[in-house]
Amino acid sequence: MEDAQIQVYTGEGKGKTTASLGLAIRALGRDKKVITIYFDKGGDHYGERKILDELKSDKFNYLVTGLERFDSKTKKFRFGVIDRDVTEAKRGLELITNEFKKNSVDLLILDEINNSIKLGMLDIEDVLEVLKMKPKNMELVLTGRDAHPKIIELADLVTEMKMIKHYYNKGLDAREGIEY
Repeated sequence: MEDAQIQVYTGEGKGKTTASLGLAIRALGRDKKVITIYFDKGGDHYGERKILDELKSDKFNYLVTGLERFDSKTKKFRFGVIDRDVTEAKRGLELITNEFKKNSVDLLILDEINNSIKLGMLDIEDVLEVLKMKPKNMELVLTGRDAHPKIIELADLVTEMKMIKHYYNKGLDAREGIEY
């Protein structure tokens, strides 16, 4: 893709993954090749993956790293980082490296990589070293809260989702089909 850029979707508000999925759909509609690498999103409770499985083709794929963090019975997430979380995040860096070397997609989405950096699963310098390998013709999107200042500096476009009001604050649990 000519003029490929680096985009970052960050902030405390909802919509970062959703925005990246919208961009993926737009790219697919223009016959572009897309891969999403999910960081720290193991498990199969994510609703979007059910439809993404149907979209898998030579034009679209997604790769998952991370352990299950969501208990579907209690609707609660596991917080904190264990050694296996770090191992999975580093595996994600290897997946990025492989995609850069293959240089066979137009759009590569790194969903929740910012969180993996913020939580200490990935070292920012290791991530930047990998990102230096990005082919000039590949659009790159990094999502997740708390984007590191060095990621923001590297990016060509940064969008911050700002939470103004959220129903979680009223005690409403995550809802199937909306939050996951």
